[in-house]
Amino acid sequence: MEIEAFLLCDAATEQQGKLNILGAFDNFWTRQMPSRIPQCAVVARVRFESIEQGNHAVRIQIIDEDGRNIAPKLEGGISVLPNSAASSTITNLILNIHGIEFKKYGRYQIDLAIDGHIQASLPLRVNEVPQRPIEPHQ
Repeated sequence: MEIEAFLLCDAATEQQGKLNILGAFDNFWTRQMPSRIPQCAVVARVRFESIEQGNHAVRIQIIDEDGRNIAPKLEGGISVLPNSAASSTITNLILNIHGIEFKKYGRYQIDLAIDGHIQASLPLRVNEVPQRPIEPHQ
């Protein structure tokens, strides 16, 4: 299998195998903690070779820099069906997430595991919006 894309974005859709992605990012800026990303999507485009047909377990975890999960483990499965017309098959995964909460600024990571093995990781940095200096009146 090959991970062709693994992204955190504002939104994503799929139509007839075509993956549409809006607003990929790896930095989140906020003025206060705790803070939430109201809505986002984790997206993966995975190519399976014909010999990899069958069921595959998928898990996505969002962890902080101490290795702790900040959200429930997101687990599911995909079924790769044989395609006699091609030597490989594409599977698009879209996970819409609402209200990811961050309790502190810093580095986070989103991991994609397939069949119990991490296949890809995304960095996510949660940053404090800098205070604007007060300019003296002239």
